[in-house]
Amino acid sequence: MPGTTKITDQVTVSGQIGLADVAEIAKQGFASIINNRPDGEEPGQPDHETIAAEAKKHGLKYHYIPVVTGNITRNDVVQFQKAVLRDGPAFAHCRTGTRCYLLWGLLRALYDGDSSLTLVAEGARKGYDLRVLPALVEKLEAEKGA
Repeated sequence: MPGTTKITDQVTVSGQIGLADVAEIAKQGFASIINNRPDGEEPGQPDHETIAAEAKKHGLKYHYIPVVTGNITRNDVVQFQKAVLRDGPAFAHCRTGTRCYLLWGLLRALYDGDSSLTLVAEGARKGYDLRVLPALVEKLEAEKGA
């Protein structure tokens, strides 16, 4: 699977998966798949319903939480959190894994009080560009207060 990175024991992120990857995800001991990629971003990308059906065949829970980086909402973060807490360990995927990592970072910054700059540095060490994270945290905090 392209660009797979274990963030914690409960969350691993990856680039786009295919049908053949689902069996391997189950074999590796994951309990769920979280798809953070909207359908139709690229030609040939499997749609979420196809992957969901395959996940079910392998006994995996499946969550479709499509996001676009600049438009991530608090609800997206909460849905991601619930999916991880309820059905982890989770294998989250999008085009490159960055949106999944951003959701995890937002969860940690907004609800665990972790520093967004520390999270950006952590992501960079693992090969992910999370520089937008502080601005997203600020945006979501402002929406909370509105």
